[in-house]
Amino acid sequence: MPPRLRGRCATPPEPRGWVRYREGVSTPRFLDLPEGVRAHRRTTAAGELAVLEAVPRAASGPPVVLVPGWTGSKEDFIAVLAPLAAAGRRTVALDLPGQYESPPRPDGSYGLDDFAASVLALAASLDAGPIHLVGHSFGGLVATAAALREPGALRSLVLVCSGPGALPTDQHELLHVLADAIGQHGLESTWTAKRAYDRAHGAPEVEPHIEAFLEHRFMANDPATLRAITLLLASAPDRVTELVESEVPVRVVSGVDDDRWPVAVQADMATRLEARHVVLAGAGHSPAVEAPQATVEALTAFWAEVEAPHRAVAG
Repeated sequence: MPPRLRGRCATPPEPRGWVRYREGVSTPRFLDLPEGVRAHRRTTAAGELAVLEAVPRAASGPPVVLVPGWTGSKEDFIAVLAPLAAAGRRTVALDLPGQYESPPRPDGSYGLDDFAASVLALAASLDAGPIHLVGHSFGGLVATAAALREPGALRSLVLVCSGPGALPTDQHELLHVLADAIGQHGLESTWTAKRAYDRAHGAPEVEPHIEAFLEHRFMANDPATLRAITLLLASAPDRVTELVESEVPVRVVSGVDDDRWPVAVQADMATRLEARHVVLAGAGHSPAVEAPQATVEALTAFWAEVEAPHRAVAG
């Protein structure tokens, strides 16, 4: 991040333990919607939410809701939507309130429980009973909050490249610098500085139309929302014990080269959750982008396990 981005400090520190980018985080490889996937706004009890939705010809099992991370959006899941629908899953990926194409919350409340309430409102709007909920990165913290707020609304929970709470402390100073930059300098200056920092730390160049989308998406965020999410990544509490007590079935999925919550941290979380930990080869922090087929297989295998006892009883 260039020195001209002034705030808490002129030049952000080199975070200890920060792993160089394996691939651009939250960077979809394509943007054209696959056949059977549509973009629309869904009206919920908590307000409108922008979604990508894929509906199978013949549904099999509960619907799926996908929650994106920090600077991401519903497009982060674009490569898995059609395959999940082909597997019989009605699948909905959303932008959180104030994120990309979803309007911000009118009350200006952006705690984890507020985001969770919006996810649960989306689930309720599907009118299909308990859902399989998948949270990526920050979305995993939101999904955990949703599971604790209303465990009966979930058939299962998958945490993808997420953690038990805030990111490791060696990343907090950079998060605070970014939050300060958003508040003091706005999104345009923050975007310019962030991309310079990303490239300096190994983020690969992308095709011009993808780069244009990344900038457009970042600039479309509500600044107050993005700043709140950034600070939550440095302050979210560890809620693993509560999640165990909720009795919601959980699976932990990691990319082998994840560079945010270390894979060892995710493995420890899975142990504490008494949940299986699946590590996907060929993936970093964004498996749905980097290893979509393996991601789909990991998800559908877990859901089949969760649903098996119900099917046995029904039979």
